[in-house]
Amino acid sequence: MVTSKKTGLQEFELIRWIQRQAGSSSHLTMGIGDDCSIQPQHAGQDLLTSTDLFIEGIHFKREWSNWFDLGRKAAAVNISDIAAMGGTPQSLYLGIGRPKEISDGEMEEFLSGFLTETRKYGAVLAGGDTCGSLGGLMISVTVQGTVTSGEALCRQGASYGDAIYVSGSLGDSALALQLLQCGKQPDSGLVERFHTPTPQVELGQKLSKRQLATAMLDISDGLLADLGHILTASGVGAELEMADLPLSKPFQKALQADPGLIDLALAGGEDYELVFTSPLKDLAVQIGSPHTVTRIGAVSQEPGLRIHHPDGELYRCQRGGFDHFA
Repeated sequence: MVTSKKTGLQEFELIRWIQRQAGSSSHLTMGIGDDCSIQPQHAGQDLLTSTDLFIEGIHFKREWSNWFDLGRKAAAVNISDIAAMGGTPQSLYLGIGRPKEISDGEMEEFLSGFLTETRKYGAVLAGGDTCGSLGGLMISVTVQGTVTSGEALCRQGASYGDAIYVSGSLGDSALALQLLQCGKQPDSGLVERFHTPTPQVELGQKLSKRQLATAMLDISDGLLADLGHILTASGVGAELEMADLPLSKPFQKALQADPGLIDLALAGGEDYELVFTSPLKDLAVQIGSPHTVTRIGAVSQEPGLRIHHPDGELYRCQRGGFDHFA
């Protein structure tokens, strides 16, 4: 047994420490360190696997959502990991730690939402576990999917000169969360992005199959944090143009009243959009409807991530990406 007296490790430091202890295996082409592990299968397919926790008081509050939407979100945020690798979701495994006060009807609504979201992407609930919880509701989801051998999009692979793209818009979910925390009701579009995010499965598959991207992640911890993972894994830096960040109309309206909200678009998290790099400078035209992708910067040789303000000055974001142990 490996023991450690380390205390106070931040989330990604802990993950790297676990990764070093776990080592690697010949049956995996990718282990710890990306959105999914990758295990070669027969018939030219790779198996993608990811697991995630969804804990009351940390990831959600019951009073902010109905049970159906909570079930949908628990499935969606995990399916998003498959989308981030360019794969097709197939099986989900659900673990539930249930407090006594949650009724059978509430559990039925949660499960109905989970199954609705799962079936939406052609996947099935294939197993799981249930137990009691002395604290809040605890949900654990494992998702598996497939991708054609060698076509999974990983964090490493970005090269100097690649363009940096994001799908959809940024900051809506984080703005909705901030308003809810202040006791305010967000705009319906914002609250939908927070409660029922849409995993970008079809777009991820298109980028993978057509080999349009060199590296990719979904944006769960915030643009700067998740793009930072790509830059670190690829050994490169980036130049971002703040004026090019795609923002929804409700977010733009809020930004006019409080310019500091731009940090939510940069580092707020839970967008579940895709951030990726590509050698193609006109990719938005090639992707086509119904997907929207926006070029927001370029990969640089110089390490680090620099954000350029419209006035020409470098902008320093006042927020960090989400870290459970920060």
